Amino acid sequence: MTDALSPAVALARDLLRCPSVTPAEGGALALLEERLSAAGFAVTRMTFSQPGTADVENLFATIGSGRPHVVFAGHTDVVPPGDETAWTHPPFQGDIADGVLFGRGAVDMKGGIAAFAAAALDLVGARGGALSGTLSFLITGDEEGPAVNGTAKLLDWAKAQGHVFDACILGEPTNPAALGDAIKVGRRGSVSGTLTVTGVQGHVAYPHLAKNPVPDLLALVGALTGLTLDAGNDRFQPSNLEITSLDVGNPAFNVIPRQARARFNVRFNDTWSVESLRAHLRATLEAVGPLTCDWDLAFTEDASDSFLTHDETLIAALADAIEAETGKRPELSTGGGTSDARFIKNHCPVVEFGLVGQTMHQVDERVATADLDRLAAIYRRFLDAYFPAH
Repeated sequence: MTDALSPAVALARDLLRCPSVTPAEGGALALLEERLSAAGFAVTRMTFSQPGTADVENLFATIGSGRPHVVFAGHTDVVPPGDETAWTHPPFQGDIADGVLFGRGAVDMKGGIAAFAAAALDLVGARGGALSGTLSFLITGDEEGPAVNGTAKLLDWAKAQGHVFDACILGEPTNPAALGDAIKVGRRGSVSGTLTVTGVQGHVAYPHLAKNPVPDLLALVGALTGLTLDAGNDRFQPSNLEITSLDVGNPAFNVIPRQARARFNVRFNDTWSVESLRAHLRATLEAVGPLTCDWDLAFTEDASDSFLTHDETLIAALADAIEAETGKRPELSTGGGTSDARFIKNHCPVVEFGLVGQTMHQVDERVATADLDRLAAIYRRFLDAYFPAH
């Protein structure tokens, strides 16, 4: 029964019933607007656009005034559910069975949003709307997509409106095995590129009339995969380069192709910057030879540098809250992939803490209702520390 559900679990269930597969809003932002507005938050929803990408709806909500200004960031968009017949419970039904809530986005990251919203609404209710500072929500619908019309533009919009943030919690599912395992205090950077080798197409029986780009591509790729970029340090794990695609687009056995391509991605630590890493990769390829074909290296524009958050007040307040509720001190981690923290770090110190991520993007994505309530309690303790009652 609905009356038996806690505020965090009930809101998470309602959010899961919104089919907000990127870039669809699916009713999720409307639901948040309704709940936050009723509690006194000033809510603004805006749609951002850019040629070649889908329009995306976003939400900004705020209450209070002055500093400190704490913002919770997250996303209501989710990845597609895949084969819905493979799910034990329908992905957009929000079923609860044996203390477990099922649905696409349960951990990534509608559950985290619901837990923080429950904590914030409880705080606002207890304080009668009077906070010793400002509390905001910055919610996008474009994290699982190209991330063009989402958090980056929403942050710029908030800055143009005069909002200055002192600290941010991003509610991504950061815990590997159990709630309280880890706080993300930084992320490695990311660089992606495409290596194209161009030869001369021809018949395999007459190789002297052609130039085969495949051997040259293999030599160049071998140079990339043979790199040891660094050994890591006490802040970050080693950088790694992974080849993600090899393609010649050639279905024929008797044709030497004209072009061959390789795509790759590098996750790198603070030994490198985007610029220094790109230069090193290009120099590595230029040292390969002799080659018979021409090659070109093109980097994508979505590169991001590594970062590490040094705000001890933010980190300690969250770690103390986690320890008080779980009995363990979280690891301060910089592992994993990229997130919208790469945009937020340019505006204020940011840490990431949410649910256990083991089932994110999987069939039967799910979260224990007890974890939702415990996460809400952690967020509530954090808010009490950041906004002490007079």
